[in-house]
Amino acid sequence: MIRGEKVGLRARHDDDVAVLHAELYDDVRTQALADSAPWRPIRADSAKSPYAVGEHDDDIAYFSVVELSTGDLAGEALLWGIDTYNRRAHLGLSVLPAKRGLGLGTDIVRALCAYGFAVRGLHRLQIETAASNVSMIHAGQRAGFTVEGTLRRSAWGYGEFTDEVILGLLDDEWKTR
Repeated sequence: MIRGEKVGLRARHDDDVAVLHAELYDDVRTQALADSAPWRPIRADSAKSPYAVGEHDDDIAYFSVVELSTGDLAGEALLWGIDTYNRRAHLGLSVLPAKRGLGLGTDIVRALCAYGFAVRGLHRLQIETAASNVSMIHAGQRAGFTVEGTLRRSAWGYGEFTDEVILGLLDDEWKTR
């Protein structure tokens, strides 16, 4: 387990799938804005559920997020697009609705950085998020990410194009924090 101050990142358990699917994936509007693929009705017990436990490619690392104080499932986190040649990856997270507003987001980002930089030996981590996702932008900034720019109306989500904010963090910047 990768440990932060408040959260731990661990392998996905079979018991996590139904909760993550019901509370994150079935929130159609939020899922449509968070994912680059259109939402489709998928059952939680389907192998096509985005939370399904299974073998994954080397270019993505899926985690379940647990609160260290209680052991409760708090959400999901991932590094995706892991590029070992250029030593970079993207990160993402989703916090369960009942766990939002507790300051877990920044700790999840920091734990993902520890995994990416210390465990995987990456040089750069990047966040792309909707400009309206102020919580993710602030979590990234509190973890040391720099806003590098905005891609105007570059993402389609729930009937409209939205701006995306790009944040980046380099390994030497992370080490000095």
